[in-house]
Amino acid sequence: MAKFSKAFWVANTVELLERLAYYGVFIVLTIYLSNVWGFSDVQAGIISGIFSACLYLLPTFLGAYADKIGFRSSLIVAFSLLTLGYVGLGLLPTLNASAGLVEYGETTVLTGLTESYLQWSILPVMLLIVVGGAFIKSVISGTVAKETTSENRARGFSIFYMMVNIGAFMGKSVVDPLRKSMGDRGLIYLNFFAATMTLCALITVFFLYKSTKNAGEGKSFTEIGRGLLRLCKNVRLIVLILIVSGFWIVQGQMYATMPKYVLRMIGQDASPGWYANVNPLIVVVTVNFITSLMKKRSALTSMTIGMLIIPFSALAMSFGNQVGSVYILGLHPIAFMMIIGIIMQAIAEGFISPRYFEYFSLQAPKGEEGLFLGFSQLHSFFSYLFAFGISGFLLERFCPDPRNFTSAEAYSAATVHAHYIWYVFVAIGLISAMALLLYGYLTSKTRNGLRRNTQQSA
Repeated sequence: MAKFSKAFWVANTVELLERLAYYGVFIVLTIYLSNVWGFSDVQAGIISGIFSACLYLLPTFLGAYADKIGFRSSLIVAFSLLTLGYVGLGLLPTLNASAGLVEYGETTVLTGLTESYLQWSILPVMLLIVVGGAFIKSVISGTVAKETTSENRARGFSIFYMMVNIGAFMGKSVVDPLRKSMGDRGLIYLNFFAATMTLCALITVFFLYKSTKNAGEGKSFTEIGRGLLRLCKNVRLIVLILIVSGFWIVQGQMYATMPKYVLRMIGQDASPGWYANVNPLIVVVTVNFITSLMKKRSALTSMTIGMLIIPFSALAMSFGNQVGSVYILGLHPIAFMMIIGIIMQAIAEGFISPRYFEYFSLQAPKGEEGLFLGFSQLHSFFSYLFAFGISGFLLERFCPDPRNFTSAEAYSAATVHAHYIWYVFVAIGLISAMALLLYGYLTSKTRNGLRRNTQQSA
């Protein structure tokens, strides 16, 4: 620990708290939007998609502003916005609970604010979280980079990656006990829990974070804009971003589709938070092994293996609705096959993510690797935008809200083909994998052609 500065450890601690808050809310965001705020599956999907997409688009631009005002000030602004945002997510429906209280079975639950003019007031509140979260993404990684040296940078980012996954695991672990004990009200109070975490982070930054290594090295907004234009002219990188987006569209269903799907198909005893926790657990356990295994292979080879795994993960998820009702290892078959699919996605992520950033950096113009790596996250912008939007339409068509049906028989008939949802993502995964194979073939052919021309000229 002595090898790292105090600012490094403070930054990683508040990163853990921020991730704990974010993933606790994010894993059930679409459920919260539908059950508490009364949005349809399509509306909830579109809102969630724009929310998560912007979290990956804004950090590069807000990072430039963070360099101007300093990392400490940026973190104070970020955690202040996040705390206000999470408090707002919990407070608004609480203040207007009478608009959505109805009897459902033997319990009283919140079914939405559809009759309230404040239904759309959630958007500016979510904007606070987007801006605050975008600041965090740029500042924390920047702090890790600047508070480490060439000798300990790899270990520093390894610690940072570990903190992110620990936070994600802990945040998702809170969700199911709270939801099961309090029903839809638990989804509201979850936001107050998240606000408490970000408030603790704000206090930590205010009293403990001090660093002078945060100014004068960033790009201006003009430089970032010019860099984005140069990226758009780089057809090879734009195509790669779009292809890899296919992987993240499928992987993103862990948040977009899975929570509603398992709760509607299994019942309220399902535990989507725990199922989703399988992902960071498997990534942490396997990523170093996979990286070592593929170190002598090209980045594109490793990425292609991951892309070939991803359609089969969606196929595995579809089997849960077809293998009968016999429990497997104490799990409902839908839950069991969902976990198998998530394990496959985590392994695929180990093949793709580290090597994607490596390949992307090698394609960037010399001296602009950092700027271009900032834009490498555009795949998450595209994928989350489409992943949640597609999910909303598919859920309404094949796995609708059971509260819209008057009998179990009618609902059973409406969801008989619920597994068709996953076939759509099998197709997206297959198309993406084939596209990457073609991309690898064409880029290899181009490199070989350039090599022959160079040799002939010599």
